[in-house]
Amino acid sequence: MNSLASSGRLDLPLPGSGRTLERWCAMAEIAYEDTVLGRLAEAHADAVAIIAELGDGRVDATGSPVAAPGEIWGVWAAEAPSAVLRAREVSGGWLLDGRKLWCSGASICTHALVTALAGEQRALFAVPLDRAVAHPVPGTWSAVGMSESDSGAVDFDNAPARMLGIPGEYLSRPGFWHGAIGVAACWYGSACAVAEALHRYAAAGHADDHALAHLGAVTAALSAGRASLSVAAHTVDADPRDAAGMGRVRARSVRAVIEQAATETLDRVGRALGAGPLCGDSVHARRVADLTVYLRQSHAERDLAALGRDQAEKEFSWLPSR
Repeated sequence: MNSLASSGRLDLPLPGSGRTLERWCAMAEIAYEDTVLGRLAEAHADAVAIIAELGDGRVDATGSPVAAPGEIWGVWAAEAPSAVLRAREVSGGWLLDGRKLWCSGASICTHALVTALAGEQRALFAVPLDRAVAHPVPGTWSAVGMSESDSGAVDFDNAPARMLGIPGEYLSRPGFWHGAIGVAACWYGSACAVAEALHRYAAAGHADDHALAHLGAVTAALSAGRASLSVAAHTVDADPRDAAGMGRVRARSVRAVIEQAATETLDRVGRALGAGPLCGDSVHARRVADLTVYLRQSHAERDLAALGRDQAEKEFSWLPSR
């Protein structure tokens, strides 16, 4: 991750900047190379974009947001009733106390954006991860898939932090939904890497008609995912502040399309190739395990139900426009 940051590959255009597709393609390419690295890179890039959106970020000569040299950022916004992180205001800032679960890059990141309760409201805070006050908790990440993402719990003890924006703005800002599609871009890139094993098998002349049918179905599914990313990027660039109010529906739709494409890819590649690559190809086996866990950032039918509610409130608009 440090070498990736120092290479400049994490200095990405902002979503809505006119180069959103370039941003998402870069994320997909990193996830294609390594699912875990893609997950961490997406969070870092999302953190930089959030900081820029809330008016507290650095930009380079081209106007693109950048982190300071050596900084690796995480975004730790998942909430669980069993672990509550609280913020209390003190002279000159805020202090964080409590436990945060599912902190990807817990031992890797130098800084993080975290959500915490400030009184009765949830707010977003930027916090340097000084190990004297932010302690990764051993044994809290047992997953086989995404095992290298280091996504365990972190305990905060009087950790100095600064609030970004106002309470509730993390979720209400337009960029929240733009960022949600960035995650899907990484799902897409990782799914392409899984599909590559089947493509190589077929290209070598080993595939029978059943395997070729699976490859055709995977090709169609991933093509739909690629198209949904492209269309979404153009619409985000056309309306970066989401004046039309379509950001939530757009993000949930793209995520659903790509989750389905990735799920179908995992299933069909496994059915076409059998257990051989899962048992004899460690790189492929890790990709399958990593993507299986990563996809569960989706809330499955709950997200589809939310999308259905959103769509029911809008006019029918599925036919192509002239």
